This record gives sequence, structure tokens and C-alpha cells, in this order.
Amino acid sequence: MNDCVELVEWADKVVTFYEIKIGKKVFHLSTKLNELAQGCLDNPENQKKLYKRTLIIVVISQMFGGAGLAAGITVGALLAEQMLGTNSFAGLPAALFTLGSAGAALIVGRLSNRFGRRMGLASGFITGGLGALGVVIAAIINSVFLLFISLLVYGAGTATNLQARYAGTDLATNKQRATAVSIAMVATTFGAVAGPNLVDIMGDVAVFLGIPELAGPFILSAVSFILAGLVLFAFLRPDPFIIALQINTNKQNSEPIEKKKINKKGITVGATIMVLSQIVMLAIMTMTPVHMGNHDHNLSAIGLVIGFHIGAMYLPSLFTGILVDKIGRPAMAISAGVTLLLSGVIAGVAPGNSVFLLIVALSLLGLGWNFGLISGTALIVDSTEASTRAKTQGTVDVFIALAGASGGALSGMVVAGSSYETLSFAGGIFSLILIPIVILSRENKE
Repeated sequence: MNDCVELVEWADKVVTFYEIKIGKKVFHLSTKLNELAQGCLDNPENQKKLYKRTLIIVVISQMFGGAGLAAGITVGALLAEQMLGTNSFAGLPAALFTLGSAGAALIVGRLSNRFGRRMGLASGFITGGLGALGVVIAAIINSVFLLFISLLVYGAGTATNLQARYAGTDLATNKQRATAVSIAMVATTFGAVAGPNLVDIMGDVAVFLGIPELAGPFILSAVSFILAGLVLFAFLRPDPFIIALQINTNKQNSEPIEKKKINKKGITVGATIMVLSQIVMLAIMTMTPVHMGNHDHNLSAIGLVIGFHIGAMYLPSLFTGILVDKIGRPAMAISAGVTLLLSGVIAGVAPGNSVFLLIVALSLLGLGWNFGLISGTALIVDSTEASTRAKTQGTVDVFIALAGASGGALSGMVVAGSSYETLSFAGGIFSLILIPIVILSRENKE
């Protein structure tokens, strides 16, 4: 029997046993795991099959997870504006669910490092689904306090959706890493694009059920996040992170090679690229629905613009991943800065009644974020080693989430104190910081 087929069948029966042992760092106690991981090490084709199987499960879960993102992005600010009676705090929902995603990123990263991707990611998605359900209840009883708490919990789903991109890299070769990230992100597109375009329908469903219209999309988020978590919990076996750890342990035991050193500079640069991209993207994106609402656009038009934006965030990922692997991480990071600048300029000059120009601006905003996230993620994976990789990835995602929370919170204040145009221009100019950071890091390396 093929080693990897045997590994899948065996893992389905005793997954809990070996995950606990791995969690306690007693890798050698599971003889069967050791033998089968060695089989994958001896025959690269076996590892390749596990890699493909992992990607399939991640892709399926990300389709559901992507749909869960839509509510917070599309109607979160509008719901807060409706419940609070002012747009001065319209950026608060994005800040709250992004802040919640920061805490969740840390917890999911720690869980993944201790018990494997399966437990970490499944827990994060299900928690996010419960948060979305809480938002619906808050809207029904008109409780601002419950709304804020639920948005924090809802952030767990967004953090997990982002961290799931790492699951595909665990068993990938060095030349496959950016491509693996991109495949997971492309899968997110299906749900992420469908979600905003279901805003009107879910609003009608909510009204039919006697629920406030703007709470409707959060019903979709609750169902989507919980389904994503259940898919991972049921089918992400064997756990790719645990297998990668065992393969790495076996390799170190069999080969007299020096243990890979952690590249702290690479981690810092990769994290900075993603943090800056997140700040700019979230700041402009958060206030676009409010800006459109102030110009009398309906939910259908807002959903269309956000749908294009989210599509641009994820759909080009496969192409981006190939470019990152082929022409390099630094070149694509610089491209991110230039693309985000162009987005900010177009959003700033676009007339408020022009849906077309807002689609162009928000699409470029998503594309620039995509370039930054994939190039930065690849740098993080390149710069870490297996035993601490998930923990480091979770920590980096905390900073990304905190940056997004800052961008979301400040965006509402900037627009209230000045204008959406000022926010857009400022975001575009801020993104240019990426260019000297990348260039200086390359010069220091050389």
C-alpha cells in the first residue's frame, strides 16, 4: 500500500493521539507517524500527494470562509452608522473585528503550533461564526454593547481565513511556497466575491424573518464560517503541520546538517510589507460604503464595488504567486506600493456618483494588497524554520490585524474631520513607504 494512502487511513483513526503527543513535543512516541513521515521523506512523490490533498481541503474550506468575510466589509460600517446615529464612528466596526482578529491570530497561531493546523483553524472559524451570530442578535435587540463584543469575536473568522493560507505551505517545496499561498487565496475568491453580491438577497431574507436588513449578511457569515471550520476539523487529516514537523525531525536526525537559522531581518521586512499594505487597504475600503451611501448609492451598487474589490484581493493570487516565485519577493513588494498609490489617487479624484471609477480604484486597492500579502507571506515562510513557524506566523498576523484596526479606526475620524478624498490621497502616499524599505533591505543584504 502506498505510504501516504496508509498515512491518511491511519491518521483518521488516531489523529487525536498523535496530535496530543506532538503538542507535548514528544514526537518520537508515535512510531507509526515516524515511519510514514520517513516514507514521504524517502520518496518525494509521497510528500507531493500529501501536499495536493492538503490544498484540496484548504481550498474547499476557503470557499466557505471567503463568504464569511463579506458582511463585516460590506455592511459593518453601515450597521454601526444606523445603530449609533452618526458616521463619525463608522470605521469602528472594521477596527473592532480587526482588533478581534489580532487576538485570534495569536491564539490560532499558538494552537496550530501546539496541536496542528486542523485544531487551530477549525477553532478560529467556528468562533468567528458565533461572533457573526452575535451581531445578528445585537441588531435584533438594538444593543450597541453586544454589537461591539460580537464584532470582536467575529474577527476570529477573518484572522483564521488569513492564516489558512499558511496551511498549504507546510508540505510545499521552497519553489512552491508563494504558489501554495496563492491557491488558498484564489479559493477564497469564490465566497468572497459571492458574499457582497448576496447582500441584497440576505437583506430581504432578514426582513422576511423580522430582522433588521443590515444584519442579513451576518447570517451568511455565521453559516459560512462554521461550515469552513467543520470542513477543516473533519477532513484536514493527516495534519500538514504535524507531518512537516516530523519530516523535518527525521531529516535532521538522518543528515549531519546545520539547523536552519531564523532570519529575523527577513521576518521583519515581510511583516512590514504586509502591515503597510493592510493599513492602506483597510482604511480606504472601510469608508467606501459610507462614502457611497452619502451619495445615495443603494446596497446593490455598494455590494458590486466591494465584490470587485474582494475579487481583486484574491482572484489574481495564482498569477501573483507564480510571479513572486519567479521574479522575486522584493520586486512584487515594490509593485504593491505603486499599485496602492494608483488606487488612492483614483479613489481621491473619482466623483462620488461614479460607480465605475470606484470599481477601478477599489480593484487596484485589492490588487496592491494581494501583491503585498503574498510577497510578505513568502518572505516569512522563507525566514522561519518548521518547529516555530506557526507560532511566528500567528505573531506576525497579530501585527497585521492591529495595523488594520488602526487604519479602520482612523479612517472614520479622517473622513469625519476632512473627507473621503483626503483619506484616499493620504493612503496612496503612505503606501510608498514600501519602496525604500524593500530597497534598503536588499542593499543591506548585499
